[in-house]
Amino acid sequence: MQDIIHQLEEKRARARLGGGDKRIEAQHAKGKLTARERLEILLDEDSFEEWDMFKEHRCVDFDMAATKTPGDGVVTGYGTINGRLVFVFSQDFTVFGGALSEAHAEKICKIMDHAMKVGAPVIGLNDSGGARIQEGVASLGGYAEVFQRNVMASGVIPQISLIMGPCAGGAVYSPAMTDFIFMVKDTSYMFVTGPDVVKTVTHEEVTAEELGGAVSHTTRSGVADLAFDNDVEALLMLRRFYNYLPLNNREKPPYRPSTDTADRLDASLDTLVPDNPNKAYDMKELIQKVVDDGDFFELAPNSAGNIVIGFARMEGATVGIVANQPMVLAGCLDIKSAIKAARFVRFCDAFNIPIITFVDVPGFLPGTAQEYGGIIKHGAKLLFAYAEATVPKVTLITRKAYGGAYDVMSSKHLRGDVNFAWPSAEIAVMGPKGAVEIIFREEKNDPDKIAAREAEYKAKFANPFIAGARGFIDDVIMPHETRKRICRSLVMLKDKKLDNPWRKHSNIPL
Repeated sequence: MQDIIHQLEEKRARARLGGGDKRIEAQHAKGKLTARERLEILLDEDSFEEWDMFKEHRCVDFDMAATKTPGDGVVTGYGTINGRLVFVFSQDFTVFGGALSEAHAEKICKIMDHAMKVGAPVIGLNDSGGARIQEGVASLGGYAEVFQRNVMASGVIPQISLIMGPCAGGAVYSPAMTDFIFMVKDTSYMFVTGPDVVKTVTHEEVTAEELGGAVSHTTRSGVADLAFDNDVEALLMLRRFYNYLPLNNREKPPYRPSTDTADRLDASLDTLVPDNPNKAYDMKELIQKVVDDGDFFELAPNSAGNIVIGFARMEGATVGIVANQPMVLAGCLDIKSAIKAARFVRFCDAFNIPIITFVDVPGFLPGTAQEYGGIIKHGAKLLFAYAEATVPKVTLITRKAYGGAYDVMSSKHLRGDVNFAWPSAEIAVMGPKGAVEIIFREEKNDPDKIAAREAEYKAKFANPFIAGARGFIDDVIMPHETRKRICRSLVMLKDKKLDNPWRKHSNIPL
């Protein structure tokens, strides 16, 4: 018995050492933590239950039989974050560069299968050089097994990827199918083909950081949601983010008590919207002044800035926020903003999170780049997402709501539950100037007549009352009472039940 216990302790020590002291030092020299150090920060103290610590690869080619490390390059198991269950895997770059083998994939698949059984999220800490070349197609098969589970888990349990090192080739498609992707600046990157292949095929000179670094993916491609300065910050922010999410699609959003009263008024909102309709203002100011304690967790802030998305709380319960941002492109909808918001709306709907929409949208961004890029189909994604959503939907129009963009932004016609407008709201087919130049085109060379017609149009249409008269707006509210009215609406809607027609699945315009 003592011999077996001694062997057990030896194996545990070897597994914890990963690739050895030298490789651990190399990992630290790059400013990166080891797989186990990361889990110590992410999870509550002493909560981690590790599985498959002794699992090893089965490859015998290329002298691989002589190089086996217990755990095979990934640490898997479950634990808690602020007392709430989560399944995790953390790839160990010190073992074969974190390369995925068949056994490595089996470990990940096991915790994903258990997460589905018990209804708990999966967090993946990615730090891998890709498929283990020595194993050939067995490694590729391992990737596909993980991909299949990503798809089956989508909309059932939240899936979060934190890229903390390389993630290349087929490895990128697992994070791509998860709900949120976070990255670490300077040490993480994602790409399908690396800089060397790009140079060979297209003759482009590009660094790994430029091609697939955290900044590139949070500003240019929109693949990642957030980038953090280092491993510790990323893990601590992930702990905070986790607090907003339900454990699965059968749960209500998590609740956190707040001392911020539901009937709090904010007089400063009465002057938020400028008198000049062409002057911008910061929609984030409205969000922060309405939500609990001004606490707003924004996602993808540096990509498609003309729309703002993120999580907050109202009376302690998680809500999803979608808002046009007049500070960027005047708040117009374009390809990137429609995709960004549509995916977020669909996540909220899948996990029973009410959606609050703040609208100030002059329309869709015009131009050949948008039309050739497919704005028709991409814009339809956001429309489709809102129309399909069955969670509580509360909408507030602060200023402009013009044309088809009015319809798209959670309008009453797309089953918006409660639709408010401020007195400054302008709900119309288009802005007054454009409208009168079309309706009265024969008078467009007479500035005085056009000015008079514009004033007439403004008086008749550039207000919330026509929409209110038809019931498309439930009430015109004073800005200072926005929080109170939204909170009351959410309380009224908390037991909302709405089912879409039975179908295998919808066919969203991809």
